[in-house]
Amino acid sequence: MRQILLFSLFLCYHYIYGQIPNLPQRPGVSNLYNIPEGLNNQPTVKPTSSHINSNTSFYRKVTPQDDQEEINKEVERQMTMIREESYAKNYMLTSLSDRKGTDSYYRAYDNLTKFDPENYSITDAVFIVENAYNNNDRNFQAAYQGQIQKATNIVRQQIKKSGIEESDNVAKNLSIFKYFAQDSKQNGKVVHKAVKYDFEDYMGAKDYTKMFVSKLMKTNTGQCHSMPLLYLILAEQIGAEAYLVMSPNHSYIRFKDDDGEVLSVELTNGMFSANSFVLNSGYIKAEALKNKLYMQNLTRKEVLSQAYVDLASGYIHKFGYDEFVAKVLNKALELNPNNINATLWKSNTDQMRFMQACNRVDIDPENKEQLQKIRNYPPLEGQFLGIKAGFDYIDQSGFAQMPAEQYEQWLGSLKTTENKQKSEEIAERIRLLNAQKQREAANKAKPIVPKKESPKVYAIPKEFL
Repeated sequence: MRQILLFSLFLCYHYIYGQIPNLPQRPGVSNLYNIPEGLNNQPTVKPTSSHINSNTSFYRKVTPQDDQEEINKEVERQMTMIREESYAKNYMLTSLSDRKGTDSYYRAYDNLTKFDPENYSITDAVFIVENAYNNNDRNFQAAYQGQIQKATNIVRQQIKKSGIEESDNVAKNLSIFKYFAQDSKQNGKVVHKAVKYDFEDYMGAKDYTKMFVSKLMKTNTGQCHSMPLLYLILAEQIGAEAYLVMSPNHSYIRFKDDDGEVLSVELTNGMFSANSFVLNSGYIKAEALKNKLYMQNLTRKEVLSQAYVDLASGYIHKFGYDEFVAKVLNKALELNPNNINATLWKSNTDQMRFMQACNRVDIDPENKEQLQKIRNYPPLEGQFLGIKAGFDYIDQSGFAQMPAEQYEQWLGSLKTTENKQKSEEIAERIRLLNAQKQREAANKAKPIVPKKESPKVYAIPKEFL
């Protein structure tokens, strides 16, 4: 998955100095931006004394005191506006709204906020995120819709061919797994080849579309971000239950077998894996497990949180950082406070805000002596202490950055003899369980006729176009 790297400048200050020398302490800082009271909360101007009193049929008498009160309120309102404009100009990130394509992201955010976090379409959520990057291109819409429907039909044909019952969640998940791991055939003809892992620029550093489900479906190659998302989409389309799981730089799929045992699916290599494989990466600390950063079955609400992270990530890659990014990440953390990816991107955003603000008042944030001057600017001091508090939280959470070369080495270790044997054992156990179910069904008085279903036709709601 795409790595998120914190600026070395602030990491240095955090680990070496801990805080700015001689700065006044502010324990328990929660307002990272130290926005003045009343910002974005302008008072409503009440009717003046010359307005008709709604409870009487006559005009209320105007006094000089009334006039002075209204004048004072208007002056305060205008002063509040001036303070807000000054704060935004000096201490907030410069808006990128004049860039071509940002409006597509604003619309995407609005559409995501319309979702019920407990009951929404993951297929639509992924479309909204990727469509924003493609500037709401109708050609992209048609391609995405067609590719999803084609993949769904292939899986459904496999289900029909195998005579799988609607209630058989394990068999339906295996049908999806086979779509990724094996060539799909119909009437003896290959209609879809096994999906391959794309090792070239798999983090999307040069080409961010490498992260997309649409890219996977177009090229039949993907990585650990796009593959699990497509799996979830297909599970949603055929009514199977499966879960997205996060680990450092990685994500994968889980579902339960008929004995209640949790099965982990590694789509990057088309194998089943044990929890020990993920733990063997060496980058999952006990604190991270305790704080539920990794190896948790994500709820639909938490998957939606990750969709917001993907939206922010695409925006940053395409345009850069501004306050829209902060708004999107705050929404992601509202849905899942344990979303470590959202936390890391937010830390980057906070640092960019601080650097821009320092530059506006001619402070070099990389110069220790100049950095002392931020005590003359309370908002800057508040931002710095907020960034430091964010670093403390990340340290205590158990997060550890996994280098790209280490990730590739760990991913390749799945092909070891031990892991292959474990995968084959799991697959054999599932095969035996399925064979037992088929024998039990054959021994019944009346044969079970597979339930015939009308294929679900995926259609993107008009409000997302």
